[in-house]
Amino acid sequence: MENRDMANPYNTVKCTLSVNDKAYSYFNLRSVDPEKYDKLPFSIRILLESGVRNCDGFHITKEDVEKIYNWELHQKSEETIEVSFKPSRVILQDFTGVPALVDFAAMRDAVNQFGGNPLTINPICPADLVIDHSVQVDFSRSAKDTAAATDFGCPPTQRVLDLEDTPAYGSLMSHAARHRLPVFVNLKVDSSNTNDTIGGRGTPHWTGEMANRTTKSCHSIEQSPAFTRSVNKGSGSSVLRRRVSPIPTMCGHHCDGVTCLLSAASVIEAPCLKVEETKKNLDKCLSLSGIPIPDRLCQTLTDRLCPFHHIPSLWSDALEKNQDLEFERNKERFAFLKWGAQSFKNMIVVPPGSGIVHQVNLEYLARVVFDKDGLLYPDSVVGTDSHTTMINGLGVVGWGVGGIEAEAVMLGQAISMVLPQVIGYRITGHLSQLATSTDVVLTVTKHLRQVGVVGKFVEFFGPGVNELSIADRATISNMCPEYGATVGYFPVDEKTIAYLRQTNRSAEQVAYVESYMKAASMFRDFNNSAQDPVFTQIYELDLSTVVPSLSGPKRPQDRIAQSDFKLDFSQCLSSKVGFKGFGIAEEKLNASASFEYEGSTYTLRHGSVVIAAITSCTNTSNPSVMLGAGLLAKKAVEAGLEVAPYIKTSLSPGSGVVTYYLKESGVIPALEKLGFNIVGYGCMTCIGNSGPLPESVVEAIEKNDLVCCGILSGNRNFEGRIHPNTRANYLASPLLVVAYAIAGTVDIDFEIQPLGYSPDNRPVFLRDIYPTRKEIQAVEQQFVIPAMFQQVYSRITKGSDSWNKLEAPQYDLYPWNESSTYIKKPPFFDDMTKDIPSIQSIKEAHALLFLGDSVTTDHISPAGSIARNSPAARYLAARGLSPREFNSYGARRGNDEIMARGTFANIRLINNLVSKPGPRTIHIPSGEEMDIFDAAERYRKDKCNLIVLAGKEYGTGSSRDWAAKGPWKLGITAVIAESFERIHRSNLVGMGILPLQFLEGQQAKSLGLTGREKFTINIHADIKPGQLVEVQVGESGSFQTQLRIDTEVELAYFINRGILNYMVRKLA
Repeated sequence: MENRDMANPYNTVKCTLSVNDKAYSYFNLRSVDPEKYDKLPFSIRILLESGVRNCDGFHITKEDVEKIYNWELHQKSEETIEVSFKPSRVILQDFTGVPALVDFAAMRDAVNQFGGNPLTINPICPADLVIDHSVQVDFSRSAKDTAAATDFGCPPTQRVLDLEDTPAYGSLMSHAARHRLPVFVNLKVDSSNTNDTIGGRGTPHWTGEMANRTTKSCHSIEQSPAFTRSVNKGSGSSVLRRRVSPIPTMCGHHCDGVTCLLSAASVIEAPCLKVEETKKNLDKCLSLSGIPIPDRLCQTLTDRLCPFHHIPSLWSDALEKNQDLEFERNKERFAFLKWGAQSFKNMIVVPPGSGIVHQVNLEYLARVVFDKDGLLYPDSVVGTDSHTTMINGLGVVGWGVGGIEAEAVMLGQAISMVLPQVIGYRITGHLSQLATSTDVVLTVTKHLRQVGVVGKFVEFFGPGVNELSIADRATISNMCPEYGATVGYFPVDEKTIAYLRQTNRSAEQVAYVESYMKAASMFRDFNNSAQDPVFTQIYELDLSTVVPSLSGPKRPQDRIAQSDFKLDFSQCLSSKVGFKGFGIAEEKLNASASFEYEGSTYTLRHGSVVIAAITSCTNTSNPSVMLGAGLLAKKAVEAGLEVAPYIKTSLSPGSGVVTYYLKESGVIPALEKLGFNIVGYGCMTCIGNSGPLPESVVEAIEKNDLVCCGILSGNRNFEGRIHPNTRANYLASPLLVVAYAIAGTVDIDFEIQPLGYSPDNRPVFLRDIYPTRKEIQAVEQQFVIPAMFQQVYSRITKGSDSWNKLEAPQYDLYPWNESSTYIKKPPFFDDMTKDIPSIQSIKEAHALLFLGDSVTTDHISPAGSIARNSPAARYLAARGLSPREFNSYGARRGNDEIMARGTFANIRLINNLVSKPGPRTIHIPSGEEMDIFDAAERYRKDKCNLIVLAGKEYGTGSSRDWAAKGPWKLGITAVIAESFERIHRSNLVGMGILPLQFLEGQQAKSLGLTGREKFTINIHADIKPGQLVEVQVGESGSFQTQLRIDTEVELAYFINRGILNYMVRKLA
């Protein structure tokens, strides 16, 4: 460190800062050139500070720093300015983190093979990995341990459902509703007996009388979340109507000719009930119903852990089952990650079941300001997930990069980047009482997509920013990839400081964050226009114009006002196939299908909702929309509304804090009543881990070609991402997710059509139950408190018993298991030489694929389930795995053989070489149609080069390194596209794949290409970033393309055949 400081020409601007009598140092950037500094956007000031602090004449030069100081001058030039940037840390999630650690392990082997020290392959830059992408919604609204419930001693002549009778996706409550079985019982409480209590409410006793109600009319939730009380005048006793658990077991008590569904949780207040209380009360309370309680059931009920309080609790249900399955499927992956946590230094691994990476980053991991041995500097981060930008809402500059680029940063390398334009986005006005942060971000996303901000920074300013909480800002920053920018930045202000206090950051940290940001002129007052910097361009949004909205059916930028939604969906049905069309023939617009589900008949039509998910860090990190959904659910239940049982409803919070405030505010019972049970703590439905739909629903959709819908509070809704059987998927606030789940269809106009009807047949409209911002804010202020964050995050790295019992290898070099189908040594270094090979032209290549616009990383490298008829399925089946053991592509990213077979395996992929969507292509020499992987294998055996032809925005979507590694594995050497998504283009270069861009105004169609030609791409040793490259077509034709290797550093990676090879040669 001393040598590096001596080499830094900016050591002279180091200053001392005293905070609460403690001395710190920092680089005073303003002192170098106050006039230039004050005009810089706040996001550029973060880049500048990193350049000044890390200026060593090698990774970052003084010239780099001067370029950043002269940012305003460069905005007037069309010249591309390249600078280097060193982030403060790296963040990873497990889907991208596993392949990154697999690469690290393989790099250790390669360095060792070349005679170097393998331990040099170790994170130099701090790295955090959160395991959040593995859990799936396999179970929702399901009865817990129904098999145990059948041991309650019911007479064999009575109908009792056992585990085989009950689908994994299903609800015994819905069984009761359809058969009009009573689900509430009258419990008499002897007020004089206060010693034997349950939750201090007195011991309940059977009166022997069933409540004269049915499920349909028993929706009222009174002030007490546990009981409603009716006093029997003159008797001295009162009757409590216990709220039924939404997860009942079969009691079998026979009254008046019907079977009672009695839940153990109907008698015992269950959440986080301690074992001793359970043992004391369980037999006493349940035996009063005349039901013998076997020891096995008692043990079953008391042996469950609350994932956040780490004490046994009852009725974890879908949450526990999904987490158990997560460990069953991913035990090997998790053991590998645990090895990585032990083997690599300077790295934190957050165990599964803790939350979503970006929410954990926001609430816990983000430093905002680093204190390294007394030197203060801004937090900045790159992550292997495109939604890393969410942290911009907290004043931390961060964005998503490819996994292989993140690995280089972890190894101490600087990122080479183009000095960005910065778009100023001025926010004014006030939100209406019915608008949410989700509506704001969908409005911003559509607007910025229209004006075009790809590859640019967006910085928010203006007095309207004060209207937005940190959670609101984080929601807007989260969807930065959807509006195309590199970052969507909100500078640090007073609300940032208040949020740090609310989330239980230490008083010392809060103090030095505020003091440093003010001293460095990085602290913003959004009401002070004198602080407004210079921007490349400025756009504006008046918050008062924001209305409740959704986006879809196939892209997040296609916003629709909720008031226009019914009409828009109707138009999409008949419009030609495209982003806003399904091409349904006129005679099939009224198609419907009846199906049986759990003994009753239902009907699906175009627009029927089959998935409704409150999911994704975009919204679950925001208490206002989560509490809003809970309040809407509470009002809906009070009005007697319900959700059809076949609709797959789920709630997957982004952290345990969400569970806390939902529970404390009393809205959990209403959400559960509508089927929105907590199913896991991870990304889940948002990334395609939505799990199975009932087979009868799938059959009805497929046989009748129905356009059924998913409604989710996520950030992406690309075709095939959410579920193969939901052709239309809409992004919406959690409030509208609940509303459309109740409606059961998107083909509804909420202004004139009711959501449903109350028990007395009164129409209930959305406006009757929609909470105002004022209502929501009052609840949020009362229930979202620092103690919740302290309790959840004090044990964030401890993990569950399942995690702690995992055994990991104790070696510096990973002992690869050749038979593993999860973790396999990758082939990236198999043919590598220590010397750099010479540049080779690409001769007589065939087009493996001929693609159109907006081909996403979901199309290129799906993360969802592995289809049973796919090459990956055949590979796994050949190794003895059954379909239930296939898991997902995302979970198997540590195995290159499976990922190669999953490349371009999306069922919605449109390849112009074949007539139908799907993972198929034409093997050009033979003319045969086959799976894409099989065609690539045949080309490989024939030693044929391969390319891909594509349209605009190739590689848009999530940051996925396998979207570049997979094509490399298939033998693809170049991609020629009209334009590239930023991260994916970088990933292609990082794997040694040549990105070429058609010249302005040209595309494959205008050049008359069919995709069946042979292509020769001549590249030479003197290749330069951005140069023109000629592509020869057949014997005589040719066209010019632009080389999209944008910087000298990227060129070095390409010449080395990829960034991993570059790093190995450098460190060996």
